[in-house]
Amino acid sequence: MIIETPFKDCFIIKPAFFEDERGSFLLEYNKNQLKQLTGFEGEFVMGNQSISKYGVIRGLHLQKGEFAQAKLVRVIQGKILDVVVDVRINSKTFGKVFTTELSKENQKQILIPRGFLHGFSVLENDTIVAYRCDNYYNPLSEDGVIYNDKKLNIDWKIPKDKIILSKKDMQLKEFHKFII
Repeated sequence: MIIETPFKDCFIIKPAFFEDERGSFLLEYNKNQLKQLTGFEGEFVMGNQSISKYGVIRGLHLQKGEFAQAKLVRVIQGKILDVVVDVRINSKTFGKVFTTELSKENQKQILIPRGFLHGFSVLENDTIVAYRCDNYYNPLSEDGVIYNDKKLNIDWKIPKDKIILSKKDMQLKEFHKFII
């Protein structure tokens, strides 16, 4: 099942999930189905996974230029608040924020097209996040915006005294200084 978001080409995906006395089965990814339902024509070339404790915020990140990435994000264990910000200059939703909860329980995924900042906050200990990318990572093409930017005003659902950031994420710029 596909759920549209306020952003063009950004979708919440509720994959087929089956459960019985043996356990469960999840159809995690089907390229043809994804293309048919969303129009996404990219090919995922990288898969990443992170394990984080409660309070961690990762982001807001993106890859610029020829190394821009679309992502398909899901949670294997635990729960996150997933955050995307449209930074496509000519988009009607430029600078707008969308958040959604992804968890092991709800089995939702989010398809994030190229041209979006992406980040998430970890709402449960030992959360495992897996995501596919349609382009390779290039450290010279990475950029981002600080998590607590005043213009974006994102509620990460974590008390301020519990937030855990990497040194790199603490040094990201404000949105008004961010140029795609």
